[in-house]
Amino acid sequence: MVEKFLNIFRIPDLRKRVLFTLGILAVYRLGAWLPTPGVNTTLLERLFDQQSGSALGLMNLFGGGNLRRMTIFALGIMPYITASIIFQLLTVVYEPLARIQKEGELGRRKITQWTRYVTVILAALQSIGISFLLTKQGLVLHPGIGFMFMTVLTLTTGSGFIMWLGEQITDRGIGNGMSLLIFAGIVAGLPHGVVELVQKIQTNAWGSLTFLAVLLMLAAMIAVVAFIVYVERSERRIPIQSARRIVGRRMMGGASSHLPLKVNSGGVMPIIFASSILSAPLLFAQSEWVQNNRFFSPILQALQPGYPWYVFLNFVGIIFFAYFYVSIVMKPDDIADNFRKSGSFIPGIRPGKRTSDFINDILTRITLVGALYLFLIYLIPTYMISGLRLDKLFLVGRVFESLPAWMTHGFGVNFYFGGTSLLIVVGVAMDTINQIESQLIMRHYEGFSPRSGRIRGRKTW
Repeated sequence: MVEKFLNIFRIPDLRKRVLFTLGILAVYRLGAWLPTPGVNTTLLERLFDQQSGSALGLMNLFGGGNLRRMTIFALGIMPYITASIIFQLLTVVYEPLARIQKEGELGRRKITQWTRYVTVILAALQSIGISFLLTKQGLVLHPGIGFMFMTVLTLTTGSGFIMWLGEQITDRGIGNGMSLLIFAGIVAGLPHGVVELVQKIQTNAWGSLTFLAVLLMLAAMIAVVAFIVYVERSERRIPIQSARRIVGRRMMGGASSHLPLKVNSGGVMPIIFASSILSAPLLFAQSEWVQNNRFFSPILQALQPGYPWYVFLNFVGIIFFAYFYVSIVMKPDDIADNFRKSGSFIPGIRPGKRTSDFINDILTRITLVGALYLFLIYLIPTYMISGLRLDKLFLVGRVFESLPAWMTHGFGVNFYFGGTSLLIVVGVAMDTINQIESQLIMRHYEGFSPRSGRIRGRKTW
């Protein structure tokens, strides 16, 4: 394994890509310690400690802890993710944008450029809201128009710079740049999460169940990692047969292959999309006007993390975005058309519309399995952090009021030990290894697997 790892640095182009990626990640982590001027970071960290299980905690996770310290990268990549959601939705419902997307590389560049513009606009709007919120909460050392202007300029510029860093990793480094930035932020926060866990053990925070809670947490983490690896490597293989044809004096074709359809084609993106949308009303609920409003206050109170309505809307959001993402990535009509042009077919299925319907039916079934898997992964951190507030269920909530507090309110642990963060870390790590391995094999080097030259563990459904 050491020999195969050293092969990465023996290939000049691959070595440059790896070192370039590490350098960009170092710049990103350096900016994570440059504070925004004029903010009382001590009081701000206390606020995050009080609301660790809220939307602020989730945004802080995706920002790599930058929001908690209110650094110049406090907004993280959330504006870019939101802008990407907007344009991906528009390409489905707005026909002119869909035609631009079908123009190939030129169309993709246009949409990417528009996504950048919307990212900057969203970052500016979020910066304005954050500056108002910080001033109202008394977290500003010298409040005034100067602080608000400096905060908006600093956070917007930081968000644009993060977007540029992610694009540089994608173009000149290894892997998806945005995913690697989230990965780096989560991994960098793991030591802090371990320290908090040790402190809870030392202070006997969970009473007589402290030792049992730690064992349960470790067992859950190991089980979640194994489950994530198993499902992420699972795929449904559709057999493909290419037609025989005579070219000159040779008989071409007739080979058998397969079309791999991943069970979880969307990765962690459905969870991120659903959480991003639900974080908007939760941040809206922080304002004093909403908290004093008789109509909005009970509604937004029912949308707190762990509450039944919040869990239900997350379930609906994950299901929706799982199918939505697959509809963008995998298009059965295009696949069937490519089969027809290349002279390939699925045994027992007629080419054309029948092939498209057959692929669509399989995608529908396996995407449902993948969406339920993502929801299960989402439930684990929700339970560990804030619990499942079954006592808040309509009409039947009183039945669960006698349950122990650790069952309804969770263990209050950090996001870093949740299923969402583990899914991001494991998923990004596997994708990065796959890309490095493909580069090695393309240059006639062995991959990380000792026998076949490919990473093993792929399961078929």
